Amino acid sequence: MAALEQRRYLVVCGSGGVGKTTTAAALGLKAAFQGRRVLVCTVDPARRLATSLGLRLLDEEPRRLDLSKLAAKPPGELWAMMLDTKRTFDALVERYAPDAAARERILQNRFYRQVSSALAGSHEYMAMEKLLELSGDGRFDLIVLDTPPTSHALDFLEAPDRLVGFLDASILRWFLRPYFVAGRLTVKVVGRTGAVLLKLVDSVLGLQFLQDLSEFFLAFESMYAGFKERATRVYELLRGPDTGFLVVAAPRAASLDEARHFHARLREKDMPFVSFIVNRVRSAPAAFAPSARRKARPPDAELVARLLRVHAQQRALAQLDRQAIARLKTGAHADVVAVPELESDVHDLRSLREVAEALFGSALEPAARAQAARA
Repeated sequence: MAALEQRRYLVVCGSGGVGKTTTAAALGLKAAFQGRRVLVCTVDPARRLATSLGLRLLDEEPRRLDLSKLAAKPPGELWAMMLDTKRTFDALVERYAPDAAARERILQNRFYRQVSSALAGSHEYMAMEKLLELSGDGRFDLIVLDTPPTSHALDFLEAPDRLVGFLDASILRWFLRPYFVAGRLTVKVVGRTGAVLLKLVDSVLGLQFLQDLSEFFLAFESMYAGFKERATRVYELLRGPDTGFLVVAAPRAASLDEARHFHARLREKDMPFVSFIVNRVRSAPAAFAPSARRKARPPDAELVARLLRVHAQQRALAQLDRQAIARLKTGAHADVVAVPELESDVHDLRSLREVAEALFGSALEPAARAQAARA
């Protein structure tokens, strides 16, 4: 895969449960064996990347992995980190708050503290924000971003617009501003319709919640332009020639349909696509025949029949996977890499090496020229 040598940013996308995190880690391992200094960044709260790398946990500080177990003199470096959405959001507030007082008002706001890591699109937006931040880190010449686990891959592309749109919720601010601009709510000053509405909201959410919400929006007014400017810069980076998108899918109709849709949206947004990666593709079993070595004892006819049925089912399932992948290639007119289903889970660097070798169809060996360069 030429992208491992030519790109500086690889964004691994796909819906939840298709193996994005393991794929991102395998790509990073392969690139490190090609002599690159690689950082794999995940936003996975289930900590699957740490598991894939054989670690107990990861945090927001990049951690260098020991590759000497796989090669005596690894030509490159592999680093890993897990994004903390809340801390990244806090850092943006600290960056764009007009003064210390405004910064503290937002960081201490109860509404902000409760939802800053749960706002629609916040995980995806902060993943993009972290990518932009890491783009200036000279320690790494390749950053592999494992996008957040979502029910739909498109959530990643639409997240900045959704989050910036929420922070610019002019209708909410229009409704809330008159009653909280002085720092407290006064139902007496609103019209009859507004008073009825506020009383209804009070009965459901409570006026304290409304005050927290209002203060949140009022405090963010001065920072909205900064957030929007950063979102624009992120989109420029994602569209640039140094970036490549890989879409991971399972060999099932629904997953492949979503992968095709995501590929189409990438093309609409002029974002550089590299390849589809179809994970856990079922392989056809070898031809089945009862063993002839035990002639003295005839085979159990019922057992043989059951084994033949299972064998036929496995071959049929493998054929379905091959047909689905062929349709993806034909319909999308794009590269497709099929990764066979492995017998065991990925739990350390050695098993991750198996995934990388299955992904690239060859043994994972240090690149000769990279070894020479480091010697």
